Amino acid sequence: MPTLIGSVQRALRLLEAVGSHSEGAPAKQLAREAGLPLPTAYHLLRTLTHEGYLRRESGVFLLGDAAGRLADAGLQQKRRSMILDSLAHFRDAVGAPVYFAVYREGEIEVVGVCDTPASPACEEWADFRETGHAHAVGQCLLGQLDARARRDHYDRHPVAGITPYTVRDLGALEARIGSMERMQPVVERQEYALGTVCAAIPITAGDTAATMAISLPLCQEDRLLSVVDRLRREVGALLSSLSFSISI
Repeated sequence: MPTLIGSVQRALRLLEAVGSHSEGAPAKQLAREAGLPLPTAYHLLRTLTHEGYLRRESGVFLLGDAAGRLADAGLQQKRRSMILDSLAHFRDAVGAPVYFAVYREGEIEVVGVCDTPASPACEEWADFRETGHAHAVGQCLLGQLDARARRDHYDRHPVAGITPYTVRDLGALEARIGSMERMQPVVERQEYALGTVCAAIPITAGDTAATMAISLPLCQEDRLLSVVDRLRREVGALLSSLSFSISI
């Protein structure tokens, strides 16, 4: 085990050395900068090149595609952690589960959900992507799309009743979306899950349609509008201090 850990440490030092040279560096220089014997450096450089973390061009080593993917994954994880931290703040501020979702590449994507054991989020018992017409998150996102994009969505995910309260047909759904007021939250009651009410607010950052939403058990329905209004104020206060374009 110590040998394995030592090899990983040496490989990481080499990667760091390569990353410090935008135009690449030869093996001898990298070995010197990483503090490694030249034969050890050669062995690790060949292995890292074979695995795609490095590439060799004109006698110098540069970072490879695999290293780039690793960096991208790390950045995505950092962004996700920041989103979840923000959702936790909103959850605590409003006292309800909080959801963040976007419409990306023609699909509804729930980016993050934050709840507590005492106030759990709504269980995704039917795929959120396929049932956007039935929940507040989806209706809010669909309402931000143009008519052509919505038609494309309906062609792939037809409107269908999943509870006795779900909007029953495309015409009724479009009429509802057409009547939505820009400054008002989107509310649905038991359309996606029996015993659950939800409300969502639209958020537009750049060209991306996004939404934040809350859910409550039916027995707390009288709190729904006040809770989502509190969420709107919290989100507005946070984003107004940042360089985002926001529409709530």
